[in-house]
Amino acid sequence: MKKVGEHVTIDFLGVKKDYTPDFYNKVIYKIAKKARIEVLNISEKVFKPQGYTCVALLAESHMSFHTFPERGVISFDFFTCGKISPTTALDILKSEIKHERAVVRSFDRSNKGLYEDIYSTPGHQKFYIVNDVLENFVSKVGQHIEIMKLEEFGNALFIDSELQVAEKDEKKYSGQFVNSALSLSKDNSSAAIIGGGDGGVARECLSKGFDLVDWYELDPEVVKVCQKHLTKIFGEIKANNNVKTYFGDAFESIKKVKDSKYDKIFVDLNDDQFCIDLAAKNMKNLKRILKPGGVITAQVGCLSKKPRQVNNWMKVLSTHFGNSKLDEVVIPSFDCRWNFASSIMNS
Repeated sequence: MKKVGEHVTIDFLGVKKDYTPDFYNKVIYKIAKKARIEVLNISEKVFKPQGYTCVALLAESHMSFHTFPERGVISFDFFTCGKISPTTALDILKSEIKHERAVVRSFDRSNKGLYEDIYSTPGHQKFYIVNDVLENFVSKVGQHIEIMKLEEFGNALFIDSELQVAEKDEKKYSGQFVNSALSLSKDNSSAAIIGGGDGGVARECLSKGFDLVDWYELDPEVVKVCQKHLTKIFGEIKANNNVKTYFGDAFESIKKVKDSKYDKIFVDLNDDQFCIDLAAKNMKNLKRILKPGGVITAQVGCLSKKPRQVNNWMKVLSTHFGNSKLDEVVIPSFDCRWNFASSIMNS
C-alpha cells in the first residue's frame, strides 16, 4: 500500500453554542501543538445571519471547521502526512466543544480504493478494497467491464458494477456449478455453456473429462479481458481443441445445433428477471438439444438476496422438465450462499 497520509472527519451533533472565530483559531493551534505540525496560514469566513468556515493551511496538509448553527452541527476535518495521527485532535475537540454526539470517520489516504457492492443498502453498506484497476471500459455490446485487483480476492471481473467472479474463490462457484449437474447424471461426453465469459465453467468441464464443450458467449471482449487478467480462472481453454467458442446471441446460435447433442447444458447468465424470461422463452430449443437423461443447470443467484429470482428460475425449470433441484455453496467474495438449479431430461 502506498500511503500518503491519514484523514479524520468529525461531525459534532447537538451543539447549542455558537462559538466565535477566535475560539476556532485557538483550538487549531492547540491541535497543532499536540500533533507537532506547523500552521502556515488560516483563512476564514463568517456568514450572515449565521455559520462560519475556516481552513488552516499546514506544512503537513490542512485542517478545517464548518459550522451549521441552525442544525446544531460543527464539522471538522484534518488531513496530515505527519508522523502523528490526526485522531489526536479528537480528545481536544471533545473537551472544547459541548455536544451530544460525535460521528468520527478515520481512514488512510493511499492508492487503495473502495468499490461499493450493489447489494449495499442505506443502512448496511459493503465495499471491496481495490488495490488497482486493470481494465475499465464499455464493450461494443454495451457491457461495462471492469477488472479490479481486490485486496482479499485477487483479480476480479465486474460487469455493470456487479462482481461476476474473483480468482480466490472462483473454483467454489464453477466447481459447484458443474458438480450440481453431475450429481444428477455422470455422463460427460458433451456440454454446452450459455454465457460464462470468464471461462471458469469451461475449464471445470475440461477438468471433469468432457470430450466436447461448445461455449456460447455474447461478448468476445469479456473473454479477451479474462484471458488476459484472470489467467488462474481461464486456464488453458483456448489451447484445448475440445472447446469451441461461438460469439453472439447464444439462443440464436443453438437453433442450428442438432437434436440431442449435449449431456449437459450450463446456463451461466445473470440471475435477473430479464435473463429468466429469456431462458424461459428459449427453453423449447434448450430441451431439443439436450439428450434424454441429460441435465440442464443454471446459476440462479442468492436465495437470501434475491428470493424471487431464485424461485422464478425453479418454476421455469419445473414447468418444462417436471423436476428441479437446488444446490448451494458459500462464495466469500459474494458474501453469501450462491445457488444452482438443475433439472434432468427424463427419457
